Amino acid sequence: MDGAAPDEVYFVGVDVGTAGVRAALVTRDGRLESTCEEPISIWEPLVDHYVQSSDEIWEKCCELVKVRLTQGVDKSQVRGIGFDATCSLVVLDRDFQPVPVNKNGQRQHNVVMWMDHRAQQQATRITSTGHRALGRMGGVMSPEMQAPKLLWLKENLRESCWAEAGHFLDLPDFLSFKATGSLTRSLCTLVCKWSYCPSGGWDRSFWTDIGLEDLLEDNYSKIGNQTSAPGLPVGGGLSLQAAADLGLNPGTAVGASLIDAHAGGLGVIGADVKGLDLPCEDRPLTTRMALICGTSSCHMAISAGPLFVPGVWGPYLSAMVPDLWLNEGGQSATGRLMDHMVKGHAAFAQLQELSHQRFPHTGEHVYSYLNAHLGSMTEARASPVDLLGSSLHVWPDFHGNRSPLADPNLRGMVIGLSLSQTVDDLALLYLATLQALALGTRHILETMTKAGHDITTLFLCGGLSKNPLFVQIHANTTGLPLVLPHQTEAVLVGAAILGARASQEYTTIQVQCEPQTTLYVYRLCCHLLERKIVHSVYMNEKK
Repeated sequence: MDGAAPDEVYFVGVDVGTAGVRAALVTRDGRLESTCEEPISIWEPLVDHYVQSSDEIWEKCCELVKVRLTQGVDKSQVRGIGFDATCSLVVLDRDFQPVPVNKNGQRQHNVVMWMDHRAQQQATRITSTGHRALGRMGGVMSPEMQAPKLLWLKENLRESCWAEAGHFLDLPDFLSFKATGSLTRSLCTLVCKWSYCPSGGWDRSFWTDIGLEDLLEDNYSKIGNQTSAPGLPVGGGLSLQAAADLGLNPGTAVGASLIDAHAGGLGVIGADVKGLDLPCEDRPLTTRMALICGTSSCHMAISAGPLFVPGVWGPYLSAMVPDLWLNEGGQSATGRLMDHMVKGHAAFAQLQELSHQRFPHTGEHVYSYLNAHLGSMTEARASPVDLLGSSLHVWPDFHGNRSPLADPNLRGMVIGLSLSQTVDDLALLYLATLQALALGTRHILETMTKAGHDITTLFLCGGLSKNPLFVQIHANTTGLPLVLPHQTEAVLVGAAILGARASQEYTTIQVQCEPQTTLYVYRLCCHLLERKIVHSVYMNEKK
């Protein structure tokens, strides 16, 4: 970045998503000064096995911050840095070197990704114990949690991985460790993905009952015995090595990390909406839900007291907003499902060509073309967009159902296909997929409401919040007003908030949660298709 104001104070936010690393330079008042991004590798050695390299991820973080983000900025102007990342599992040996997590033995492949579902059997066995810790996870252990993944590693890679491992870290905590040298874990990661209880610590009986009693050794040193609330300072700030790698000053404050979805929730859920005539105006934050939508989706709702929602993770105290309880619903495949449906269609090559012809220089992608094409079909057929595909239905759980059914074994389906394979057919399949995802959000909302949540407004962020049709379909389906941040990179702002809090510039992470907002309100114009396939899914798939 060139031409930085000499009297400005900056904070760096680093976000490690599923397929890429992003970084942002954020001013004291929450304005994004600059952003940059780089892709990261994903390997799929076996079905449902997804792995990454922690070395590659850290190298990309350093490259972005040092080479592209802070060029032209005096190091003293950067007061703090915060990290968020997917809740993937990083395995290191006792010397903090990578340990392979697959049978191919490639040491650099040492990260079990969040979407890795290899541990379904282990998750089912853990659920069958009925342990009290499951009450904080909606009653069902998900293969996306860390306990079943750890159990899979012990049972399947005992010599090559389990015996060699000295440290198991959530990816956000790995980044804090690389930045500071401190093994302090964030309460966000431990509480939400590791069964840790803030008031009681680790539950010895849980790890013993599921067959991982060896993790109790040396005061839980392999999974962490020092914790910190998100945004509190970690260690002494940037270590000498990390400062050199990142191009910043040693000692620059580092905030305890967040899971990426929680950073997005932090970045939007406290938005100032005065004067927008929203039902949540002048009401507590507990009337809001943050929907972070990208490769997957997370539905973040907070409450003053603990609410136990069947099939929904939580309640977790202070996991996102201090002193409030978090329930986290979600869909394991959202943007990923859209890509799967669109790119796998026979008309995809034709769609790419048409998209390039229509947007030759703007960089617009196929979804912009599909949205415009559906608009043309709406006009030609004189039909609301919601009813264009009234004979085509999608059940979206191609990668299982995270919530509220909490069944990783469910699979997707499409009903109403014909032999036609035109671009029109592809557009309608894309629309049906959006509707299915939105109905999934509605299902989560209804389940949370029955458990005691009072949600009146949705706050969206993430890559899919930039897709206007995705947003509109969600508004139509839920019947709720939707708010989009004027600052579109809410996840990066959330990460930077952690650095700001750690720098002591602010005394709480809540004070920063005031992005400007633009309101998108859509009235429910018709009754959407009921989830009539739910019953057949239960009858035919539940075994």
